[in-house]
Amino acid sequence: MSTIQPPSGGHAASVSAARRRDVVDALRRGTVPQFGLDLFAVGLDRFERALDDDLTVVTRGGAAFHAVRGDYGSGKTFFARWLAERAKRMGLATAEIQISETETPLHRLETVYRRLTERLSTASHAPSALRAIVDSWFYTLEEEVLDAGDVPEDDTEALGKAVDALMESRLADVARTTPAFAAALRGYRHAKAAGDAATAEALIAWLGGQKSVAAGARRTAGVRGDLDHFAALGFLQGLLTVLRDCGHPGLLLVLDEIETLQRVRGDVREKGLNALRQLLDEIDAGRFPGLFLVITGTPAFYDGQQGVQRLPPLAQRLATDFTTDPRFDSPRAVQLRLAGFDLERLGELGRSVRDLYAGAARNPDRVAELVDNAYIAELATAVTGGLGGQVGIAPRVFLRKLVADVLDRVDEFDDFDPRRHYALTLSSAELSEAERSAASAGDIELDL
Repeated sequence: MSTIQPPSGGHAASVSAARRRDVVDALRRGTVPQFGLDLFAVGLDRFERALDDDLTVVTRGGAAFHAVRGDYGSGKTFFARWLAERAKRMGLATAEIQISETETPLHRLETVYRRLTERLSTASHAPSALRAIVDSWFYTLEEEVLDAGDVPEDDTEALGKAVDALMESRLADVARTTPAFAAALRGYRHAKAAGDAATAEALIAWLGGQKSVAAGARRTAGVRGDLDHFAALGFLQGLLTVLRDCGHPGLLLVLDEIETLQRVRGDVREKGLNALRQLLDEIDAGRFPGLFLVITGTPAFYDGQQGVQRLPPLAQRLATDFTTDPRFDSPRAVQLRLAGFDLERLGELGRSVRDLYAGAARNPDRVAELVDNAYIAELATAVTGGLGGQVGIAPRVFLRKLVADVLDRVDEFDDFDPRRHYALTLSSAELSEAERSAASAGDIELDL
C-alpha cells in the first residue's frame, strides 16, 4: 500500500543522476519532461499552497476541479505535469490526455476513459498501470480476508469466495449503475486463478475500454459489447474505488488542449461542451470521490463564442473575474491564469536549467564560466527576437538551443566558446506551426 507524503521541492544539488538525465534529455529534444519539473519550475510557487490543499481534500475522499488558461507557450502542459508530480507524491494516480477531434473527441466519454486507462500511471508504475493496479487491489482484498481470520490461507476455494464477496461489497455503489464493471473484474480474477492468461488479458483490456475484445472472453465474464458513452462514467467511478482500496486515494485527470473543440463541426463542439458540463455536474454531485479534474485551454476557448460561451450553463460554472492585475489572481479560483514568460523569467528558467545540467557535466567549471548569467540573458533575448519578440512562445526553443547547441558543446569540447563559435539559427524544420509564424526571416546571429 502506498504511503501518502506531502509534496516536497527538488534541489539541483540532491538530484539523482537518472532524474537529472531524464530532464536534460527531454529539453534537448524540445519536449516537456515527464518528471522532475519541480527542479526548474518558474513562477508556479504562488499556486503551491492552494493546489496542495486541493490534493489533500482529494486524498480524504473529496473532489476538485480547475480550468487552466494560457496562450501558446505559457506552460499549460508544464503546469499539468508539475501538478501530476505533486499528486504522485501524495499517493494519487495520474493520467494526462490530449483532447483531439480524431484521436480523443471529448464528446465520446468512452474514448476519453480508454485514453485514461492507457495513460494511467502511479509513482511506481508507468502507463498503463491499469493491470498492476487491479492486481494490487485483489491482493489487498485477499490480505483483508486473511487478516480477518475467518478463512484458512490454504483453503483456496473458501478464500476465493470470501474475496468475491468483499469485492461485491466494495463495488456495490458502482454495480447498481454499471454491473458490467464488477462482472469483468470477477471474470478477470477467476481467469487468472484458472491459469487462463488469454481470457485474463482480454478482460483487463475490456475493463480499460479497449475495443475488439474476443467475444469468448466477454461471455466467460458475462459481459457484452463494448464500453459506451453512458457506461464510461460508471467505469470511472469503479476505477476510483479500486484505486482507493489499493492505496491510491485519488486520481488526477488532466484533459489537455481542450481548445481543439473550437475547430470541430458545430454539433460535435456542442456535444463536447455538454459532456464537460455533465462531468462537472457529476463531480459536484459527489459521484467521483477522489477525482481531481484539470482542463487546459487558451483564453479564446474560455471567452470566445466558439468555446465555453457557446454553452451558458458551462460558462457559468467556469466564470472567473480576470479584470484585476494578474498578480491578484486567486490560486483558489475555478480558472487559473498562467501569465506566460517575460525576459526576466526566461533568464531565470535558463539559469535553473544550466545549474541542473552542470550538476552532471564532465566539465562543470567550464559550463559555469562560459555559460554565465549574462550569456543566458543574451541568448534569451536573441531567441525571443528570432520569434518576433514574442517571449511567450520562446521557452521551448530557448531551452532546446541552450542544452543541445550550447551546454552540450561547452561540456564536450575544451576549445568551444559560445561567444566566439556559436551563431543562433532558427530553421523552420525545428519549429512548431505557431513558432514558425512568429519567426523572423533568415538566420539570427548572436552579436556578442
